[in-house]
Parts: sequence; structure tokens; C-alpha cells
Amino acid sequence: MHLHQILSAIVAGLGVSDVHDEIAAGESPSGREVLFLIDGLGDEVIDIYAEYIPTLSTFIRSGRVQTAFPTTTATSLATLTTGTLPGAHGMLGYTVRVPRSNGRILNALKWDDRVDPTYWQPVPTLFERATAAGVNVSHVAAKRYENTGFTQAVFRGATYRGANLVDDLVAQTKLALTKSPALVYLYMNDLDSAGHSDGVGSDKWLAALTMLDHMAKQLMIELPKGTRIWLTADHGMVNVTEKIVMGRENQLLTGIATIAGEPRARHLYLDETLDSPSARAEVKSRWEEFLGNRADIYTREDALTAGLFGPNPSADTFDRMGEIIAIAKGGLILIEAERESLEGSMVGHHGALTEIENYVPLLQKTIS
Repeated sequence: MHLHQILSAIVAGLGVSDVHDEIAAGESPSGREVLFLIDGLGDEVIDIYAEYIPTLSTFIRSGRVQTAFPTTTATSLATLTTGTLPGAHGMLGYTVRVPRSNGRILNALKWDDRVDPTYWQPVPTLFERATAAGVNVSHVAAKRYENTGFTQAVFRGATYRGANLVDDLVAQTKLALTKSPALVYLYMNDLDSAGHSDGVGSDKWLAALTMLDHMAKQLMIELPKGTRIWLTADHGMVNVTEKIVMGRENQLLTGIATIAGEPRARHLYLDETLDSPSARAEVKSRWEEFLGNRADIYTREDALTAGLFGPNPSADTFDRMGEIIAIAKGGLILIEAERESLEGSMVGHHGALTEIENYVPLLQKTIS
């Protein structure tokens, strides 16, 4: 089961005829569906921390879901909401270089007004397709996300219902289900935030996990009977055990003009005047010699052959991906010197392809 199949199946269950249910979700019990996405909730959390999530532990385990590469919010949510892989939607990570921009970096979550969201991510969203078919689609999340370029790129087609407190988020979800058929996408980032700052398993992280379970219980009480709640995530998270600052006491940045991605999944761009297949091979060899089995290193050509972003990536995807892609293994992070205080201070990270980062749960429960 893959993340790009989840929302398609839910939408198909609401009667949208041009999408497919590939996970046997079936017809919506009452025409009211909620997709509750908890940022940073890895699949293994459901079993390891079951004592902290008594409500979620009563949900049906519908599957173990593989996410896309890189295992990061921008890429995963685009994969979820378009029903396509990164090679099609073009959201290739937390940051990437904007082609032909003299090295300008696009941070997908913060955006850049010079970049048109509908050009950067051109695939029609499943929200747009459901709305066109007569489904009442709502996006419930913090108010600060409403007018961002990322929201326009990935969530267009849904009515945004912003709220900042749990009670208000639940109230907005309930309101959005008033008229069926209805679909609500409900997003919470508290667990991811706590994992980054304090680490998976920390007191702050456990408090966030407990709060989210209480929120799920509140949804079960407040939402209309017959509503089916689905719960999934965008990625898991690992705690750091090793840090390397690129270019400090190493030659990792020799030949590199621009650094993007994030500490566990780096897009690296060569100087355009010096880039060539042989130059990429030389950089790859240097990185492999230094890092050994602590990371997997791909040239752009290797990434295409391996299908790292899915089959048949678009021309835009080819232009945006790094000439070198470095994927950390174990607990390693690859830090950019200029961002050392920020990247190095975070305990939890994601982006790579370990089992913990790459698999998320799919739970469901119908309110009776």
C-alpha cells in the first residue's frame, strides 16, 4: 500500500467516478469522510507507544503505508493529495533549486512569491476533482497555513477552515460535515514539531502524542454518526546519532555550488559551467569514499534509473532534482555549515529511506 493510493480510495468511496480505489476502502458508510493526518507519526509508534494512545488503539489497522522519497512533508502531502508520485507532481523535497535562477532555493513550506504554485505543481488535486464532482471538501488546519504558496500548490480545491485550538479544529471539522457528501482533511503538526525539537520518545513528544489521542477521542464524540475517520501520516522520524558538517574537515563540498534538501536527504547542485557526467561521477566517488555505508549516493542519472521519484519523471522533475542526491542511513545527518545552529540542534529528523521514516500507519474507524 502506498501513500498516493489513500486519498484516491477515499474520494472514490464518495462516488467520484474518475478515481480508483486500489486499497479496498469501499463505499463511504454515510457520505462523510475525515482524513486525519498527523505529521511525523511513523507506523511503529502505534505498537511501541500503544499505552499513550488508547483511543487510536481501538481503530482498525487498515495497512502499513509506504511514503515517497524524500520522506518529508512537502513531498508526502503532494503525493497524498494528487494521487501521483513525486516524479509527476514535482515536489521533490523541503528545499530544491529553482531551475535557471542563478542558484535560488525554493523552500516548499515557506514558498517564494516569484514562483507560481500552480505552475510548480500542475497536477490537479483530488480535492479539485472531488469538488467538481459535487463533494463538499474542506481543509482544516492552523490559520497560518491558509494563504501560503504550498497550500495553493498542494491543497487547492478545498475550502480552508482555519483554527488554532483543538476545540476549534474539532468544531470546524464538525461544521464541514454538515452537508454530505463531505470530505475533511484535518492536519496536525504537533508531533513532528516535538520530535524535531526534543526527539521521538521525549516527554514533549509523548505529551503531543497523548494530546492527539485525546483529540481523536473528541472527534469520535463530536462528529456525526456514520462518519468514517481515516488516520495516516506523511513520514516517521529518527533521532540523530551522528552529525557531519559538510565541508568542515572534509572535501564533500568540492565542486558543489548549491546545497538543498534537508539533513537526511540532500539535493546537491554542481556549478553549471562545470557540470558534466564525469564531474558528477567524480563527486559521487568522493562522497562514497568519505561516507562509506553511512549514506547512499546517487547521480541524477542513477536516480532516474533507480526510479527514486517514480517512473517516467517529468522534465520539470529532471530539472529540479540534484545532480547529486545523498540519502543518509542510520542516525546520520548532513549539516549545512550556515545552518548548523538550526539543523544541528534538532534531535529528530526525517527525509531518508529507513523503515522508520518510510512507513506510516493507516487506521480507520466509523462512528457509531
